[in-house]
Amino acid sequence: MVEELENAKKILIRCPNWVGDIVMATPLFEAFRSDFPQTEIVAVVRSYARGILEGSPWFDEVIGCRDQGAGNFLECVRRIRAARPDAAVLLPNSLRAYFSARLGGVKRIYGYKWQMRRFLVTAGPTPLMENGVFKPQPMAEYYGALGRYLGLQMPSRPKPRLYISAAVAERGRRRLAGYGVDETERVIGLNPGASFGSSKCWPPGHFARLAELIEEAFRCRILLFGGPGEEPIAAAIVAASRARIVNTVPDRIDLAELKPLIRRCDLLVTNDTGPRHYAVAFDVPVVVLMGPTDPRYTAANLEKTRVIRHETECAPCHKKVCPTDHRCMAGIRPERVMDEILSLVKETDLS
Repeated sequence: MVEELENAKKILIRCPNWVGDIVMATPLFEAFRSDFPQTEIVAVVRSYARGILEGSPWFDEVIGCRDQGAGNFLECVRRIRAARPDAAVLLPNSLRAYFSARLGGVKRIYGYKWQMRRFLVTAGPTPLMENGVFKPQPMAEYYGALGRYLGLQMPSRPKPRLYISAAVAERGRRRLAGYGVDETERVIGLNPGASFGSSKCWPPGHFARLAELIEEAFRCRILLFGGPGEEPIAAAIVAASRARIVNTVPDRIDLAELKPLIRRCDLLVTNDTGPRHYAVAFDVPVVVLMGPTDPRYTAANLEKTRVIRHETECAPCHKKVCPTDHRCMAGIRPERVMDEILSLVKETDLS
């Protein structure tokens, strides 16, 4: 164990910025809580993502920050300074994460020695490199390696875990009842958006056709999920499909309430975005439609996951908006996705 952490009375953990990365970091949060049962642990997370941590036992305090822009950054610094942590552990690799802690008065700061930050952090591992550039690896393992460097008792195969408070579970129950979902019927979720950018999104027309195939095969309830700004995507799918789809997007389901709704699903079909990791955390079978992103970053805990890709010469590009014809996503046909759903249903004994 790093001595300064072992002697710390209060540890600050700067959470990742993206929903999926936060979920993949939960084994590290579990390890901190297990190895530091008497230490006060404070999380700093982007305000929109606080609901992911809701109900969990990992943190004594959660600081929500909007650190984009100078004013929000300084407010985040002020709140960190007010918390008075003895040490900080940074999961984002950015200089911004480092300086928010340093200007917040934290003297011992741990995290990956990445680019210019290798001269600044107190201690930390060096990321795996390949031909002079960052080598992609599953983020769950990436965070696990940081935990092991710090001396935490990390599992050899870290698996995400999420918690749901009684209050949020009740909200979810009432929401599902309002949608007419009973406790016995099969539910399949569709998640057609992606906050990263449109490049990750499977075409709405493909989702519309897939919904028809799902309804024909299973006669089930279909729930359509989405986040802020994704109302047009959801509306286009509903308008183009003959299937009976429950569109939850106008209800503005937050990231806390999304947990019981995903847990209720028997299967989820999603772009490569945060809710796929909710499904993994709740042991829900999931079919992931992936185009511009490198699958090596999420190649862990795939026992109940099917990743579907259409190989192209330009993928993975990691661009937020496709500059050409979006062939990596448009080339994934609904019939192929349905075949994978049927295979996964059979394999996971959901038939």
